[in-house]
Amino acid sequence: MKHLKQILTLFTVGIFFWACGSSPLNNKAIKEEAPVVIANDSLEYEIIIIDIGFTSFLNSNAKPQGYYSQNYLEARNRAWVLEWNNRARNLSQYNINIYENTVDYQSTIDYGYDVNYKLFNYFLFAQQKYKMNLGGGFRSNRTN
Repeated sequence: MKHLKQILTLFTVGIFFWACGSSPLNNKAIKEEAPVVIANDSLEYEIIIIDIGFTSFLNSNAKPQGYYSQNYLEARNRAWVLEWNNRARNLSQYNINIYENTVDYQSTIDYGYDVNYKLFNYFLFAQQKYKMNLGGGFRSNRTN
């Protein structure tokens, strides 16, 4: 599981650097927005998402915890991780600044509700922010 921590930390740090370089306003946002930490001590892993705007998205746009079942979140995450990893392995076709690393998400592991909820919402956020579609007919939970 420590491998998962390393991969996802590198993934988020890469997005962090890409986001920081895109606008002078982002430096102010970094100071105002804390990273989102997804951790499960019993499995000894941690994911840190530093993508600017995700904390705000999670607090204002995400459906409340409990809205989706864990089974639903796991199914979406499995599908989106597969697509994300396909893109991360084919950087000649996709933006290297977005898909810097693969995500080590194993369907045989019970990550728990909190991890699946936050990962699911990160994928929603990323699809909206980077104007991409990871498939599955569910791009955003916004109603506008």
